[in-house]
Amino acid sequence: MPQVPDPAPDHMTGERSFHLVIAADPTSVRSGLARLTAAAPVVDLNADHRATTELVLAEILNNVAEHAYPTGGGTVTLTLWLTAAGLSCLVVDCGQPMPGGNLPTGRLPSVDLPEGGFGWHLIRSLTQDLHYTRSDHQNRLSFLIPG
Repeated sequence: MPQVPDPAPDHMTGERSFHLVIAADPTSVRSGLARLTAAAPVVDLNADHRATTELVLAEILNNVAEHAYPTGGGTVTLTLWLTAAGLSCLVVDCGQPMPGGNLPTGRLPSVDLPEGGFGWHLIRSLTQDLHYTRSDHQNRLSFLIPG
């Protein structure tokens, strides 16, 4: 049975927060994205903020499924909460750590886009306060999608 990450902290309760644990595979990522975009607080965002949220989270969750659990079998925990600055997000998994223990730079190369190319450029462009830590065998990625 795959290890389930510790729950993300409960920063808020009620309709201004959302918590989800899904299997780290493409089908579960798609259904998880559909669930979160149909629930508060995401459903209450304006259309542009909602589209940005879905794009960023799709990229991050698919990266977890593909790279943190390359052989499958893991889970990912997602917690979102609405703040005055936008939508704060925490993604936690127990998969492989980021190479070198750091986030990819996300710089766009002039020719071919290698792994960590366009996706991380997009994530870095659309978020603020992006932080990655590895602690107790868990990857923890936090960020703000400004709104």
